[in-house]
Amino acid sequence: MEQTNKMKAIILAAGIGSRIRPLTDNCPKSLLKVGDNTILEMMVSHIQDCGINDIVFVTGYLKEQIQDYVKTRFPDLNYSFVTNEKYAETNTGFSLMLVQDLIKDSAFIKFDADVIFEKKILERLIKCEHENCLCVDKNINLAAEEIKVIIDNENRILKANKTVDPKEAVGESIGIEKIGGNTANLLFKELELMMEDKNNHQEYYEGAYERLIEKKVPFYALDISGLKWVEIDTHEDFDKGKEIFNKL
Repeated sequence: MEQTNKMKAIILAAGIGSRIRPLTDNCPKSLLKVGDNTILEMMVSHIQDCGINDIVFVTGYLKEQIQDYVKTRFPDLNYSFVTNEKYAETNTGFSLMLVQDLIKDSAFIKFDADVIFEKKILERLIKCEHENCLCVDKNINLAAEEIKVIIDNENRILKANKTVDPKEAVGESIGIEKIGGNTANLLFKELELMMEDKNNHQEYYEGAYERLIEKKVPFYALDISGLKWVEIDTHEDFDKGKEIFNKL
């Protein structure tokens, strides 16, 4: 596939992965192996296959391992690294804010580094007509941990957070989103505003999406139900990921 019109990718890979210890005691979660490939290798390969070659990695925990891996495994990639020095006491909203100077007003696709997914999800997201789009799985049992999404009858997102009542939600946001260039600047400004208050340092980036939604910036849900993906938070997730993706 050709270079995708200057679109960039952001991979948030700063976290400790404490819920899957001891596997992450000496290895970043994104470098755990599923079959023959690491989570990160599958992700970056899909991104490149879809025509995106500019990737910004936000690292923190065991950052040297991730940086060395990317440089060795993907020498032709146009990569940049940003360090979240406060990775132990901040969350994904803080990490995403740190890429502002490298992204500016470029369109981008943001990935949580612990999501294994089939390439078709990314292909569908890139082709989606909407500028701002969250991948949503509607075929899933929703509980407290998931980022749950409420939409209107035009598929516009009204809410996306963990506190949404599962009965009102249409599905789960899987941690892969497309953000248009017109929205990128607004998003980073919103994140900066949020992070001025230390009480927000543990907030997820979806908090900034919701603040923009309240300001009438449109975000849409892309239904990826039926396609394969797993977010690796627990040992159970990891086993499920190996079961699903070993054969791909």
